[in-house]
Amino acid sequence: MLTVTTSTHAVDPAEMTDIITGLDWRAGVVLSSGVEFPGRYTQWDLGFIDPPLKLEGRGFSLRMQALNDRGLVPLRAFVDALQQIDGITLSAVSSHEYLIEITPQRDELLAEEDRTRRRSSFTVLRALIAALPSDAPHLGLYGPFGYDLVRQIEALNEPAGGDQRDLVVYLPDSVLAVDRQRGDARRYDYEFEYLGQSTQGTPRTEVPAPFNGPDPQAQPSRDHQPGEYAQLVREAKDSFRRGDLFEVVPGQAFRRPLHTTPSRVFQRLRRDNPAPYGALMNLGGNEFLITASPEMFVRVNGRRIETAPISGTIARGADAIEDEGQIRTLLNSEKDRAELTMCTDVDRNDKARICEPGSVRIIGRRQVELYAKVIHTVDHVEGTLRPGYDGIDAVATHMWAVTVTGAPKIWAMRFIDEHERSPRTWYAGALGVLGANGDVNTGLTIRAAMIRDGIAEVRAGGTLLIESVPEEEERETEMKASALLEAIDAADTDEPEAEAAPLAGSGHRILFFDHEDSFVQMLAGYMRETGAEVHTVRVPKGGLETEAIAAVIDQQQPTLVVMSPGPGSPADFADAQILAEVDRRGLPVFGVCLGQQAMAEYFGATLKQLEHPLHGQEREVRVVAAGFLDSLPETFVTGRYHSLYVDPDSMPENLTVVANDVDGIPMAIQHRDKPWFAVQFHPESLMTLRDRAGHRIIDAVLAQCDAPA
Repeated sequence: MLTVTTSTHAVDPAEMTDIITGLDWRAGVVLSSGVEFPGRYTQWDLGFIDPPLKLEGRGFSLRMQALNDRGLVPLRAFVDALQQIDGITLSAVSSHEYLIEITPQRDELLAEEDRTRRRSSFTVLRALIAALPSDAPHLGLYGPFGYDLVRQIEALNEPAGGDQRDLVVYLPDSVLAVDRQRGDARRYDYEFEYLGQSTQGTPRTEVPAPFNGPDPQAQPSRDHQPGEYAQLVREAKDSFRRGDLFEVVPGQAFRRPLHTTPSRVFQRLRRDNPAPYGALMNLGGNEFLITASPEMFVRVNGRRIETAPISGTIARGADAIEDEGQIRTLLNSEKDRAELTMCTDVDRNDKARICEPGSVRIIGRRQVELYAKVIHTVDHVEGTLRPGYDGIDAVATHMWAVTVTGAPKIWAMRFIDEHERSPRTWYAGALGVLGANGDVNTGLTIRAAMIRDGIAEVRAGGTLLIESVPEEEERETEMKASALLEAIDAADTDEPEAEAAPLAGSGHRILFFDHEDSFVQMLAGYMRETGAEVHTVRVPKGGLETEAIAAVIDQQQPTLVVMSPGPGSPADFADAQILAEVDRRGLPVFGVCLGQQAMAEYFGATLKQLEHPLHGQEREVRVVAAGFLDSLPETFVTGRYHSLYVDPDSMPENLTVVANDVDGIPMAIQHRDKPWFAVQFHPESLMTLRDRAGHRIIDAVLAQCDAPA
């Protein structure tokens, strides 16, 4: 029996960076989880370089190869294990390489419960895992499992032509594990022994597999021209009407010449679009796989099996406020609810083939996950494996996830075969690790860049239903592909950032009169973001003495005075005295909420009280006259905290109402001759974040005020 001795070393987590950059020219794998979702994902990295053994192939023909002398020991053990299996034939090419031929089982009367045990590439994988000792941490077979592997299990036609591999897995002899939560790392080194032969003392040597760039004449391309995917959606609807399909997930491919290195694309993607199943794999033969996959395929720990189907997608907003609106739209979408429901029903059926009766259950329903470009709804499903089934059965029974095929699954895959314009290869398969202890951790191979001979292919699909809008589905596939394409394009250029334009507040000195308010520092912070210098003075109830007001103005020499929000009324703070001193010096003024009320009273307006106070309420504002809000949209959403307001019927002639609300209450005013401006709402409130309206208002005010040279 093959035995493994493991030695463990605490190391610098930075060693992972060395592995990542090394994968540009040496074989190996990095798996990277960059997100936290409680109960589902944590942040960790696993990686290795220069593995000693590789299993690869297509269909029922495989090749097992010792990549260096350290691979000879496990190779001999694996050969002996495979020679004991009926229907598997091995032939030696050399001392370092064997060809494996698998005799398929085409007996259609085989019990459905035994479908995952049909003789296939998975039979070989199961034998190799069984030959490994189960107590070596992180030891296992690492790599991608291609889409066409499903043809060995299900009754599907073979793909037309091509020799693209559908299986590449490595056996490492050293694995670096980084816990990104704790920030520490450990390296696990393995020594193999079999029938008196050992790797002990055999040096670890490099396994060259260099990246070579594209043909200089290569150009970007895609397998569907604009509008053609939308037409495919219309064709799918005919299948829905006939009842052939409930949903289907065809994709389209986008291709880019890669003028940088795979590691740079991966590092940029890991930084800008972290995902639970990020990966960089150098598969040899100038082929690389890079992913930022959001979706678990199959995870098995002991007898527990779990999956996390994703269906339901919407674009990210510009900020958290827009995200909240997008999430509400997504959760209220009956189409997206139906998509995920069908996916999870099929997923539960996949588990029922191999799980204990009654153990398959939903432990998370329509949970929201946020990624760099999109928001998804996700279900979380678990089950318990029945005796006699293992993690490889779990992988085989779920081929391939309904979220990338459709339902009924077999008919959906036939539709994909008939309608997609290029082979899926790795896309919509899985990647990860089959552990020596029987555990499985795999992600779905989506949001992936498949790099062959210097050309990166990114595929993306949409979940089509009878309710699908063709043009929207086409846009969704483009949106899903955009994070990968942008990472490729950005890594290709990596140009230095242009020098930043001067900030709107550069050179300004702002004197802030604070009416004992709870929002002043946030408002002052917005102003500091413009590059302005801000000095805040607290105004107590009862107001400041005239001499104190004059002294602070003369000391600060402001280019703008801000009258803050606050409780009570302007009279409580004797604001007329402050404004008189400011007016005497001809200084610009910006009033917010109470500040607007103070400004209007100063020029002769009267205040009224709302029948029902608006505290923490979102309300729309409409721009009704030319003025300092010209750069804002005609309508925008704001946050309101007030009970007093300026009576529009009392507005003096020298003040212009620039914006109001649906009830005609003045929401923004400005003086006809002086640089005095005010708003009744709160620019600094999170309710005014949409389209950066609050920041834009402050920029607009500063643009009206001359800063000293």
